[in-house]
Amino acid sequence: MTAKEVEKLLNEVSRGTKTVGEALDVLRNFPYTDLGFARIDHHREMRTGYPEIVYCAGKSVAQVREIFRVMAGKENNVIGTRATKEMYDAVKKITVKAVWYADARIISVRKRKPETPPTSIAVITAGTSDIPVAEEAAVTAELLGNKVVRIYDAGVAGIHRLVDKLPEIRKCRVIIVIAGMEGALASVVGGLVDVPVIAVPTSVGYGASFGGISALLAMLTSCSAGVTVVNIDNGFGAGFSASMINRMK
Repeated sequence: MTAKEVEKLLNEVSRGTKTVGEALDVLRNFPYTDLGFARIDHHREMRTGYPEIVYCAGKSVAQVREIFRVMAGKENNVIGTRATKEMYDAVKKITVKAVWYADARIISVRKRKPETPPTSIAVITAGTSDIPVAEEAAVTAELLGNKVVRIYDAGVAGIHRLVDKLPEIRKCRVIIVIAGMEGALASVVGGLVDVPVIAVPTSVGYGASFGGISALLAMLTSCSAGVTVVNIDNGFGAGFSASMINRMK
């Protein structure tokens, strides 16, 4: 439930078009619904501007299906990250509005269109192997109402591939840079633009990359000012943070 929905409800009570009892029925499960295995936070959009987003990994198919059923029933836009095709198939049976983003591993149910800022978010990868994490970031940002520019496979081993796209990149309000191996691309981009850069280290790389730790440490110790870092493979976190920045007035 959003602040506008609560305001509308209170105005209806004030005008007499809805009784106090009817308003209480609407608010009965506010601010959360207790499913036993999960407590769904309907108050989150009022607090943060975004509805609760479901992390599907580690949950059963039945749990994901039930969470989506309740959230979609509240007319919320629902996003589920790190989902499986099996989870999507189960959700699709309860709502035809379910959409599956295979590369991003995201399920979405859109009940209303979010406002779209005039500015864009760039999502840049060092290599093709980083695309699954990039798609999680890009799709998250798009589902939250943002325009996204994708620039994939533009790593430091062929830096001319990045330079060619700089005019397009510099038009964006915030940039997400996704890289594994040694994670150098975030520092390079950070030194070329005047907007925030969110760096995402990935677990892509050979043994000494230590599953993304090498890229994480390189990004954390970047000499480029304006580079901030999220966790390894955390495309969702980058997409969400980029959306918040892009929506700032």
